[in-house]
Amino acid sequence: MSKATINITENGNLHIHIPMFVKTNQGRKMIYAPQTLDGENVDMPDIVQSAVAQSLARAYSWAELLENGEVKTIAELARSLNVDNSYVVRILKLTTLAPDIVEAILNGEEPDGLSLSKLVLSFPADWDEQRAHFGFK
Repeated sequence: MSKATINITENGNLHIHIPMFVKTNQGRKMIYAPQTLDGENVDMPDIVQSAVAQSLARAYSWAELLENGEVKTIAELARSLNVDNSYVVRILKLTTLAPDIVEAILNGEEPDGLSLSKLVLSFPADWDEQRAHFGFK
């Protein structure tokens, strides 16, 4: 693990190196020290991709509205939300993710690089294939 360092340059300036991880959370940039990512800062909040978590929550909420008959079609749901049909379809597809993948995402334990933009692209229906596709072990 990289540590913070302070060096004096030839011209007398200070060169300060602070290792950090920057994560955007609801439009705000959060800075985490490597110790937080390694689990050494137990008082720090867990890092969860809020856009992915929110989209999963929307997907299951919208699916329930459709299943309960509160809205009859995806088009009706999209109109009521004032969004495009294709957006609703992409988000609803998240309900077909393997339960352990959903749990890992909500716990902040997803593989590096997994993002909402990757999740809403086409992915296999088979849960084992999903795990392999997204890099879960």
